[in-house]
Amino acid sequence: MRRPSDLDALQQVLCAALGSAEPVAPLARLDQDTPAFATLDPAVLERPTLIGGGSLYSPTSPVPAPHALADLARRAEALDVRQILVPGVRRSDDTGALRAAGLVPVPADPECVVRLTGEVDDVLRPRVGADRLRDVRRRHHAVSQEATWQRIRLRDLDGKPWAREAFADLHRRQAERRRPAEHGHEAGSGRAAEHGHEADGRREGGGRRERDGRHHPYNADALDALAHGALADRTEMFVRRRGDTVVQAGLTITSHNGRGVYCLTQAIDHEDAAVRDDLYAATLYQLYVDARTSGLEWVHLGRGDAERMRCLGADLFVPVDHWLRAPEATVPQDGRQEPELSRFTAPPVTTVPVPGPARFRHQPRFDTVDLTSNTNPFLGPESQYPHLDTAELAHTYLRTIAALPGHAGVDALTTDHVLFTSGAVDGVMLLLAALASPGESVCVTPPTFPLYTHFARVLRLPLVEVPLHGDDLSELDTERILAADPRVTILCDPNNPVGTRLDPEEVHALIAGTSGVVVIDEAYVEFSENPSYAALVARHDNLIVLRTLSKAWGLAGARCGVALAQPGIIEALRRLQVPFGFTDASQRAVRDRLTNAGPALASIKLIRAERRRLAAALAEHPAVDRVFPSQTNFLLVRLHKHDLVMERLRDAGIAVADTGHVIPATCRISIGNQRANDALLEALSFAL
Repeated sequence: MRRPSDLDALQQVLCAALGSAEPVAPLARLDQDTPAFATLDPAVLERPTLIGGGSLYSPTSPVPAPHALADLARRAEALDVRQILVPGVRRSDDTGALRAAGLVPVPADPECVVRLTGEVDDVLRPRVGADRLRDVRRRHHAVSQEATWQRIRLRDLDGKPWAREAFADLHRRQAERRRPAEHGHEAGSGRAAEHGHEADGRREGGGRRERDGRHHPYNADALDALAHGALADRTEMFVRRRGDTVVQAGLTITSHNGRGVYCLTQAIDHEDAAVRDDLYAATLYQLYVDARTSGLEWVHLGRGDAERMRCLGADLFVPVDHWLRAPEATVPQDGRQEPELSRFTAPPVTTVPVPGPARFRHQPRFDTVDLTSNTNPFLGPESQYPHLDTAELAHTYLRTIAALPGHAGVDALTTDHVLFTSGAVDGVMLLLAALASPGESVCVTPPTFPLYTHFARVLRLPLVEVPLHGDDLSELDTERILAADPRVTILCDPNNPVGTRLDPEEVHALIAGTSGVVVIDEAYVEFSENPSYAALVARHDNLIVLRTLSKAWGLAGARCGVALAQPGIIEALRRLQVPFGFTDASQRAVRDRLTNAGPALASIKLIRAERRRLAAALAEHPAVDRVFPSQTNFLLVRLHKHDLVMERLRDAGIAVADTGHVIPATCRISIGNQRANDALLEALSFAL
């Protein structure tokens, strides 16, 4: 909720909860975000604080304008209050006015949003995995069998006193059960909503004070203020009843742009933690279904632990801070700058910004009325541009590959080390344009993937060729490469078209010895038994590792490449990248494949087994002179009577890659399924 009128209404709700004309209370008694405030001095926690911005109910608070901050300071002075809190400000906002007013950031948990890009099950399956989705559906079914589901417009609450009383009672009882140490393990409206907020201790029931001495933001007085305020028409209460007993009650509010819904709170009448979890997960699933049925595009879960909320379907996490002015607080330096550009960035790139809307990729617009993109609003979600903030997908990618064999140390990388490209070949073009200037050479090691040479020539970059040598074409001439002093050296490892791996000692020596950048194309690394170089990018500022989801992950049609490098290089590449090249459909396909990785990993084992079988059969075949060792999903084969064999294969309707112009008398054979491989062997038998 980002509109000033909405925030003013929420301020009135908070005042009603506190029983005061002004929103003033000690932070320790509010207990809204204990983990965030736990690091503060006890004196700060106990001191009365004026709460500005969106109050504690708003998922986030826009940065108040300078005149509003000045007014907040005057109010604090008039009330003799030494502290001011503006809670839940997005880090992507311009916080200069807050810093200028003497407020300092206190890190909080991120906002968690579930974006509904299709049917609920289709949306959740790629995010949480098929097993987790089945578990959530099981919980939802079990709860639905036991308890009815009802939604009540808050404007109609006066006609349903039982709902008002049950809501206040459930939140009061839940506040009594909770302890500060438990605060970090629940979620709903962020981490606080599922189990309510602590109540203030000198009333009883509803808007009164509780024995534990804490303010309770969801008491009956607050509910009445919300039901009779400006937000009542957009707010609904949801309840579950088992017979005549209300076992759960919460609140949702529709966004002002009409595209989504905020889940503000829910309270549950159960001591059993397992039962509470069942109800909570089942209720979120029901909210997703209701939102989708109503044509809404997202459900906002509030602030919460990102890892927990991922398991509930959240796919957008917006970093936020609370901003506090206190006598003990000092204003830190602004840490919002983009990563410093790599020293390898070509001079023209250093003078240009990230192009167009990609500059605003960290500024979420799901809860705004967005009139910036000049698209057609009447033709559905496909008329919108793709999501630009792919940080959550990058997190999923890193987490998935970190679990693969040969990827130890990848968990040290962050989403700042990742850039998605339109296939790995797009990454090659980007890095050459971003890192090499006219006159600076590019080194390739033939036989290798031909598009490296193609892009270097298109960009008019001098080309240095240092061929691989050795019987298996797997040995680098490191001394010759270093003597050439190229700006960029591109290695294909595992090699295409040979299929072998390079000597890791030679690769390490090249990375350490060159004054330029080393690019390692690992398009086939998932088929290899040897380790990836991905983890090394955290230690070397001159290393870029290119990956793809076209090969082992079976997503050639989705066009998804991945560049792994230090943030300064990623920033340089981003300045040249077409903003919307990675479509929403591709993002969904990638997320689905990575989250449900079992079939892909199983297929890699099948390909390796077929590779061994086919290699053994070809090695004994009279048409074959040699089968090169392979750690890919293809085999390089030297043929007897190369031209004749290739002609006979074409006549038999079998296409293989003719690599004879690169490596004499050879062809490259992709590993097919058993039937395709048997057809190849049969055709070869007739070739001679």
